[in-house]
Parts: sequence; C-alpha cells; structure tokens
Amino acid sequence: MTLGITMTALCLIVLIPLSALVLRALSVGPEAFWDITSDPRTLAALKLSFGAAFIAAAINMVFGTLLAWVIVRYRFAGRKLIDAAIDLPFALPTAVAGIALATIYAPNGWIGAVAKELGFKIAFTPLGVVLALIFIGLPFVVRTVQPVLEETELDIEEASALLGASRIRTIFQVVLPQIYPAFLTGTALAFARGVGEYGSIIFIAGNIPMVSEIAPLLIVIKLEEFDYAGATVVATIMLATSFILLLAINRFQAWGQNKIGNV
Repeated sequence: MTLGITMTALCLIVLIPLSALVLRALSVGPEAFWDITSDPRTLAALKLSFGAAFIAAAINMVFGTLLAWVIVRYRFAGRKLIDAAIDLPFALPTAVAGIALATIYAPNGWIGAVAKELGFKIAFTPLGVVLALIFIGLPFVVRTVQPVLEETELDIEEASALLGASRIRTIFQVVLPQIYPAFLTGTALAFARGVGEYGSIIFIAGNIPMVSEIAPLLIVIKLEEFDYAGATVVATIMLATSFILLLAINRFQAWGQNKIGNV
C-alpha cells in the first residue's frame, strides 16, 4: 500500500506534469523543434545557465566543504552565528537576494565600484550570474557535508598523524574518502538549483540577450510573448540536459562508493 501511495503521488506531482511538458514540446514537430533549439539566443542562454551553474557548483564544492570542516572541527567566537548565516539563502526570498547582490556588485555599489576602478564589471555580466549561483548554492554543500563530518571519528585522523602522515595526506587519503559521497551529493544539489534559478539572478545579470540572459528568463519571455511552443521546447531541453547530467553524477557517485568499498 505504501508503495502504491508513493508511486501515485510521484506520478501526480512529478511524472505527469513533466510528461505533459515533453509532449507539448514534441507537438511542434521536428523542424520547429530544431529551429528553436538551434537559435543562437537559445543556445547562448542554455550555455550561460549550465556553464555558470557548473562553475558555481565546483566552487561551492571546495569552499562549502572547507566551511563545513571549520564549523565542525574548530571552536571560535561567532561560530554559531556563522552556522546560522549559512541558511540565509534558504530563508531569503530569491528576489531579495538578487537585489542585495545587485546593490553590492553594481558599478556604483561597494564592491562594484572598486571593480570598476580596476577595469572590469561584476554585475550585468556572466560573472554576476556565477556569484549569485554561488550564494544560493553554498548551503546545499555545507548542510550535506556537515553531518557526515560530525559523525566522522577523530581517532582515524589522529592515527594517521601518529603513523607519520602529513596533514594534507590525511585530508586527501583519510578524510575525503569518508565524505566523498556527501560532498558530491551536495555539489549535485547546488548544480541542480543553479540551473533552474531565476529570482536571484535577474537583478544582477542585466538580462542582456546573448550575453547575460539565462534560460529560465528566456522561458518567461517566451511565455509573455505567448510563444508557448518555444517556452516548452527550451524547458524540455533544460529538463533533458539536467536529467542526463544528474544521472551521470549519480553513476559516478555509485562508482566511487564501490571503489572505496573494495579498497
């Protein structure tokens, strides 16, 4: 009975809506589907969305794991405050986060003005998109890795040190293999959130076609123009690409777990 309830809920909430989206996109015909897909504006938006999400997820994988390590392993003044602040991207409306980032990184903002004097821009460029995705994706990595680090026993690290291993070697050969599935999962979640992010990006991106226009915004624009076929085609491309990438990440994660288990 529980399996039946679960599958029914999954179909009603996830599978049926997504199937309707795909069927609506395929109904335009192969030629129209290809024309929308190969449109330079569509390709540029998809490239920015997936490229920025990948870069932000990779950065969050490193600094999110490092931040989780500091919170778990060290005791210092303001630790609980930092720990609570990590969840702010979860609590803040995405539009609020976007306005805050645009205010700081715009050419007349605190950091944006300094960047302007140095000869480059942050806001209204792909760099601004990456920064917004780092902001909203960081908690996924930290909150996934943190519980695993808390359960990891320090005795193993101490034994490694007593056997003469350096700190770097201990981290890469003792600590990371234990938290590897967690930080890969957190990275995948951050990537998935980044691909579909909208509210925190539109204010800082500038939404310039072919430059800083993301795919979710292009979908909204097509809907406002009553181009439902174009919107569903772009959404279907995003859905298919995201599914393939997440499937590859899950397969890689499973391969890594099996390799660690065999060792």
